[in-house]
Amino acid sequence: MDLDRSARIVALRGPVIDFATDAKLPTIHDAVIVDPDGAAVVCEVQAHLDDRRFRAIALQPTQGLSRLMRAELTGAPISVPVGPAVLGRLLDVLGRTGDGGAALPPDTPRRAIHQPAPPLSGHRAEVSLFTTGIKVLDLMAPLAQGGKAAMFGGAGVGKTVLVTELIHAMVSGYDGVSVFAGVGERSREGHEMLHDMRDYGVLDRTVLVYGQMNEPPGARWRVPLTALSMAEHVRDTEGRNVLLLMDNVFRFVQAGAEVSGLLGRMPSRVGYQPTLASEVADLQERITSSGRAAVTAIEAVYVPADDFTDPAVAAISTHMDSTVVLSRDLAAQGIYPAIDPLRTNSALLDASIVGADHARTASAVRELIEHYEELRDVIALLGVEELGREEQLLVGRARRLQRFLTQPFFVAAAFTGMDGRSVSVADTVAGCDAIIAGECDDWDESSLYMIGTLEEARAREDARRGAAA
Repeated sequence: MDLDRSARIVALRGPVIDFATDAKLPTIHDAVIVDPDGAAVVCEVQAHLDDRRFRAIALQPTQGLSRLMRAELTGAPISVPVGPAVLGRLLDVLGRTGDGGAALPPDTPRRAIHQPAPPLSGHRAEVSLFTTGIKVLDLMAPLAQGGKAAMFGGAGVGKTVLVTELIHAMVSGYDGVSVFAGVGERSREGHEMLHDMRDYGVLDRTVLVYGQMNEPPGARWRVPLTALSMAEHVRDTEGRNVLLLMDNVFRFVQAGAEVSGLLGRMPSRVGYQPTLASEVADLQERITSSGRAAVTAIEAVYVPADDFTDPAVAAISTHMDSTVVLSRDLAAQGIYPAIDPLRTNSALLDASIVGADHARTASAVRELIEHYEELRDVIALLGVEELGREEQLLVGRARRLQRFLTQPFFVAAAFTGMDGRSVSVADTVAGCDAIIAGECDDWDESSLYMIGTLEEARAREDARRGAAA
């Protein structure tokens, strides 16, 4: 081994490895390969200890490694394969295939996972809306091409199902490439996603990148950067739009906290790493439009103990254009998707962007449902009959709006027995306007539950009345 590129292990504590070298100290974030002729464990430099020693975090299991084992200094950050060859493949944090398919061609281009964010001067000024076909999302939290949207929710409220539905709804009609980053996912979920993509017929335009929960924290910590590097290559080199989906960004923060603790750094608020804000910013600021194409991100974010004041949740939300909040209370009522229209918002919900009709309708829906929420305690204690006639009408319309904004998902059809629905923004706005205007006041609420357009609800109501007659 070239002595100018060699080092040796002097201390080993789980995934944290201290090295000594007689060569020049490597740069922070450089890759170091331990036992290059054998185990080839890839590490990333995190700290300089003195003029000869440095500390690194391993991205692979370190069983079998020992003191004095030799390592190679690569002189560059970790790089991963990019380009057309990775489309349709399932890869790990280092870009190695995990789907049992053929090895990637040796001439596949590679890109470092650490890249600077595009300069502000290079961002596109115009805003293009991203229609999903999901009524409550398109109405209350419109997404932007080149923007970032986060789905916040506790355990079991439907974040992963919503992200999976967005993959189905958007990739099938989307002229671009999809990159899915599974951060801290179960291996079962990775295989399910691979099969789902193949069934949808969109696998050839999708890259799946996984860092599973049984892997070292360093691997889970760097998976989003691996996926983002692949997305950036498509945007910058191929000039194509990219849809980047991440599930779950909280596990990225969690892995960073584990790494920080292993490196001996003093914890910050609620035990998080002191570098929380900068780590989240380094990831999120790279997601943007640049030149001819854009990277659009949709990210699921776990909210620990449903506490939206958690520092990790706060750090992530500051970078988002659209914030979607999933409610456990709505899920308990059977309102799916369980998106809370009062806490969900978007910077794009502006008349100059979405149009005056859309903005007015979204505001009216929010106002009506908010009024209903204020009356819920009174209704629970005294019953809706104790309200005045006008209040009863408003409560009925709010409940009908809640049910109209539900819809069956394509990805859940096997479990619900209902075919999925995709609804245009115009149909969503028209349906909400009709309910607010009182056109559906005499309809049964069940006619509006789990349907697509208002015309479908009208047909269901007519059938119900015909059966009753």
